[in-house]
Amino acid sequence: MTTVLQPAGSRVGARLAVHGAVQGTGFRPFVYRLAESLGLAGSVRNTPFGVLIAVEGRPEAVADFGRRLRSEAPPAAVLRAVEVTPAPAAGAAGFAIEASDAAGELEVAMQPDLATCPECLRELHDRDDRRYRYPFLNCTACGPRLSIIEGLPYDRPLTTMRGFALCPDCAAEYDDPRDRRFHAQPVACPRCGPRLVFEGKDRDAPPGATYPLEAAAAVVRSGKILALKGLGGYQLVVDARDGAAVARLRARKGREAKPFAVMFPNLEAVRRVARVGEAEAALLESSAAPILLLPLLDRSAVSAETAPGLHTVGAMLPYSPLHHLLLERLGFPVVCTSGNFSEEPMALEADEARARLGSIADAFLHHDRPVARHVDDSVARVVDGNLLVVRRARGFAPLPVAVGAALPTVRALGGHLKNAVAWSHGSQIIASQHIGDLDHPLSLAALQRTVADYERLYAMKPVAVACDLHPDYATTRLAEASGLPVVRVQHHHAHVAAALAEHDLEGEVLGVAWDGTGLGTDGTVWGGEFLQARASGFRRVARLLPFQLPGGEAAARQPWRSALGVLHALEGEGLWDVDVPPVTHARSRREVFDALLRTTLSARTSSAGRLFDAVAALLGLRQESGYEAQAAMLLEQIAAPGAASAYPFALLERRGDDGASLVDLDWRPVLRGVLDDVRRGAAASAVAGKFHFTMARMIAATAEWVGLSRVVLTGGCFQNAALLTLAARELAARRFTVVTHCRIPPNDGGLAVGQAMVAAHQLLEGRG
Repeated sequence: MTTVLQPAGSRVGARLAVHGAVQGTGFRPFVYRLAESLGLAGSVRNTPFGVLIAVEGRPEAVADFGRRLRSEAPPAAVLRAVEVTPAPAAGAAGFAIEASDAAGELEVAMQPDLATCPECLRELHDRDDRRYRYPFLNCTACGPRLSIIEGLPYDRPLTTMRGFALCPDCAAEYDDPRDRRFHAQPVACPRCGPRLVFEGKDRDAPPGATYPLEAAAAVVRSGKILALKGLGGYQLVVDARDGAAVARLRARKGREAKPFAVMFPNLEAVRRVARVGEAEAALLESSAAPILLLPLLDRSAVSAETAPGLHTVGAMLPYSPLHHLLLERLGFPVVCTSGNFSEEPMALEADEARARLGSIADAFLHHDRPVARHVDDSVARVVDGNLLVVRRARGFAPLPVAVGAALPTVRALGGHLKNAVAWSHGSQIIASQHIGDLDHPLSLAALQRTVADYERLYAMKPVAVACDLHPDYATTRLAEASGLPVVRVQHHHAHVAAALAEHDLEGEVLGVAWDGTGLGTDGTVWGGEFLQARASGFRRVARLLPFQLPGGEAAARQPWRSALGVLHALEGEGLWDVDVPPVTHARSRREVFDALLRTTLSARTSSAGRLFDAVAALLGLRQESGYEAQAAMLLEQIAAPGAASAYPFALLERRGDDGASLVDLDWRPVLRGVLDDVRRGAAASAVAGKFHFTMARMIAATAEWVGLSRVVLTGGCFQNAALLTLAARELAARRFTVVTHCRIPPNDGGLAVGQAMVAAHQLLEGRG
């Protein structure tokens, strides 16, 4: 402890309680240095709710401390609130960093894993530094967090690093408040830290390889598949330029067409391939370092097999020292995807990786730092200059969402696809990392482990569990088996509530919730909804005009089914005379589909997602989808910007089931216009552009009819950058306040946040 001499004169004191995600960011040494520079005495310590600071000294210095604490905090620190309370000066002679206090109810937020910082990168390449080329260097500004935490508060004995005893040099850094590795819990070096191990099929390294990374690089250079243990589990790596190698990975992994992420050696390499603006560059190089969806400029640099049929690339930069060292050796982009079979969770440790990935990988690059929980890479895009996270994991999760009111603790289990779980807890909502689709038993087991894991870490005792209305979701069955009171939340209300939570909004909004499908309160399939909503409830005020969906859920993978449904709404049985690809595709089964479309065996839906699929099929873009929303993605990608006119549409007012007014957005004139343009030989890009513009105009027209000033755009359809941009601009032009997602996904990955918000508020109102 260093003594800071106090100047003569009056002394005042203050206590500052800092709430948010601050532990593990170098916040305490920052506080120490700030207090020292201002001549203040006192102390700082981690507590279950955050960080508690006591300072005393000259009044102007104490006031300056409070201001600079907020404005100069470390970049990774998220200060949700700073409570300042005057306190008497106790006569302290210096400033100290005290031991963590583990007693009390946990509110502290876990930090996400953070990409390697510039200072650590400099050390990684400095031949004179003792961590030169060490794959596991880190400091308080970067490195693993979520993937190694086993208990809170965040201290080394409560992480998977506890088995690595610090050498004298690392211990000196760890204990020095002026060092950027002061209490950096994963701190290590080649003498005392984790180590790499290469393993070929015969458990040996290739001839001539003297270092595991060299052997691993040789595997990738030869066109083979490497399984690499990363921060949050194993990843599969292959040369992104080699179409045959990528196709081999697809075949072995069971991933027919869904795009692969591509890791580039550096930002300049990304710029040679894709369009990268200032916002995109900043995000790629940020501490979150997500996979970023970018428009391709040069397809020749990466194989078309990385994203079949798409003119985009999911680009990422190396975010750990291990990735940096591997990509520097290779010098070319690689596919870097989760180490699993499709729809399974990632493999975490060596024995599991050998068992599950042995039929995929040609070699393994292991290390001996245990992984506490799986953490996938986040996926994001920049829309009209703004961040939009579409998969929330490494770099973003599990940072909490701050809400204004203190909420009861509710466990929210999310949806069946893109699953993540969440909890309302105090004045925040804690959202887990991405778990995945729950069709596979291993994914369901991962969800159950995540629930037990977070509730142990935060010592949470939920009073209720929230789930979707759908009775067949695995999450619904888990909720019913929990023994807790169950709050069932309508799917689209949860989407709207997720946006309310993310932006801490109160009162009513018009929620435009457009997605593929979600069970409605009337038992039909919803998906093109306009909800007059608040956190605790909603009323459906408008919807897309429902249409038949022959085959029900099968339409999600077969867009031609949606096209038959909309054609039946336009032409009845005359649909078979319409000369478009979906009709040709289904004509041999006409009798079956005539029967389906005439009876109630065929589901009715108001789904916007299925309407986009139908237009894609009518334009001949895709009749069968290899993954969710592929047809709609192709439609978005070809849409020509700047449509000068919209197709005609109508708003049809009627009485809903509750007797209140309900508007049907009649898209039939839109589809007639699409078909007329197709018959005239209009370019598919022009038709797609005009269709997107029309759908945005329909949203704005409905908002004007409803009359609420705030409009929330949510649901999976608003991952579509063209639709989101056009709708936001049309609404803004009419002076609506437009609310969109940023760090909570608009798709089903955000459902749990919304479910927690709804259920907690209903409990507060006595309705749960």
